[in-house]
Amino acid sequence: MNLYKIFFLTGIFILTGIFAHAQISPGELSKAHADLEGASNCTQCHVVGNKVTREKCLECHKEIRDNIAAGKGYHASAEVKGKNCATCHNEHHGRNFQLIKFNKKLFNHALTGFVLKGQHAREECSSCHNPSRISDIKIRKKPGTYLGLNQNCLSCHDDYHQSKMSAKCNECHNFDSWKNAKRFDHSKTRFPLLGKHALVSCIKCHKTETLNGKTVQRFSGLKFNNCTACHEDVHKNKFGQDCKKCHTEESFFFNKSMKAFDHDKTNFRLIGKHKLVDCRECHKTSLTAPLKHDKCMDCHKDYHKGEFVKKGSSTPDCNQCHNNEGFTPSTYTIERHNASGFKLSGAHLATACTACHKKDGKNWTFRNMGTRCVDCHTNVHKGFIEDKFMSGDDCAVCHNVKNWKTVTFDHNRTSYKLEGKHAAIACSECHYGKNEKGIRTQQFEGLSHECSDCHKDSHAGQFEVNGKTDCTKCHGFDRWENSKFDHNTSRFKIDGKHIGVKCDQCHKPVMNEKGKYIEYRFDNIDCSKCHKS
Repeated sequence: MNLYKIFFLTGIFILTGIFAHAQISPGELSKAHADLEGASNCTQCHVVGNKVTREKCLECHKEIRDNIAAGKGYHASAEVKGKNCATCHNEHHGRNFQLIKFNKKLFNHALTGFVLKGQHAREECSSCHNPSRISDIKIRKKPGTYLGLNQNCLSCHDDYHQSKMSAKCNECHNFDSWKNAKRFDHSKTRFPLLGKHALVSCIKCHKTETLNGKTVQRFSGLKFNNCTACHEDVHKNKFGQDCKKCHTEESFFFNKSMKAFDHDKTNFRLIGKHKLVDCRECHKTSLTAPLKHDKCMDCHKDYHKGEFVKKGSSTPDCNQCHNNEGFTPSTYTIERHNASGFKLSGAHLATACTACHKKDGKNWTFRNMGTRCVDCHTNVHKGFIEDKFMSGDDCAVCHNVKNWKTVTFDHNRTSYKLEGKHAAIACSECHYGKNEKGIRTQQFEGLSHECSDCHKDSHAGQFEVNGKTDCTKCHGFDRWENSKFDHNTSRFKIDGKHIGVKCDQCHKPVMNEKGKYIEYRFDNIDCSKCHKS
């Protein structure tokens, strides 16, 4: 037996025998172990002949023993595991001695198996280590204990969801902010958030309700089989409940396919060109907002500026001339035009509408156009023909609608009667020419009636009398070559053998200063003129 054991046993014997009511020990125990004061209780912690052992401590501190066995808590960490309890918790230093000493600020809470993150790291120890949060009654009664806490969120926090959601709060929430469920993945639910749904605030769909006297948000049990479970059916069930036929989650205002939408179910059936029009051309704001469509002018601008608005009405009836197949061509027929104040005939039948109904700025003119020729056509003869021959700019005096170039003017009304070939000549042959500047011009007044004023004198002045040549003495208007000249009235009467002789046998071409011409008048009419001696 070693000296320590001898001393210890002897001391106990002596002290017990001499001082039966006295306490002999190295010092008073702390408040935590005060109930173990007295020599009879020494072996509760001490093993005779040995120091205080870890096993002795754990015989009483069963909760710590169980944690160590389960590998949980601070005492199971690498920092503490295997150490004697007395290394940290030393006794016999008096009632006020603190058995548990550690720096709260420097303490590594991760050694407990629960890492402090986010808001937890900013909380006071007492916020969590509170007897009220300990479920085990025996542990709860121990003053200043740090044991007995459950790591489940709901062991400290109220169940906001009222058992409607999983108790594993960390599946959705983190330690930084409870209200922002950043870890929640909506795509793993039965309703993945797509398009605009991903931008909607949670409260828009998960509204608040009262459960057990508390206001909470509802996250489970929501109806979402149909869009109308959340959204108002602006169509009043007119197009059914399957909104996806026309709309996408990217935007309610975007129609993914108009092929799926039957516009015939509305009050306005799409026909003709209306089928090709983009929805937004008519539905400027909302696709569901009511539109006026009883009259064309509800959507279309009155292109004719009220020209066809009937008395007693505020808008024109476009259907009279147009249809849904296209604004052009017009359905206004020739028959209807002939029933108007201007009947189409002749060349007017083949004339394009726009040739007469021209634009005045941006608009076509259809009414109050006038029915006279000069209302559409320029009077090219203005100032050239006397009013007595063209009264009131009436082109019909000479022209007709079948052929403008065909002139029906009675020239006999003038002082110059048209005979023979003159009657078949185009007016322009006599009444049109070029001035000294080479510009084409016309003349109807003051024209000379002399042949030489229009025709070249092919006889080089042989028959000129007092500066004029009267062609009618020899020629008629029907045929120039068929001369009516009577040779017997001349100085040389044709008789005998001369009868039957061709003219060119005697009248031959000559050339002088006047040019080349046929000589008809001879200074000498002797036989020797033509016959050799």
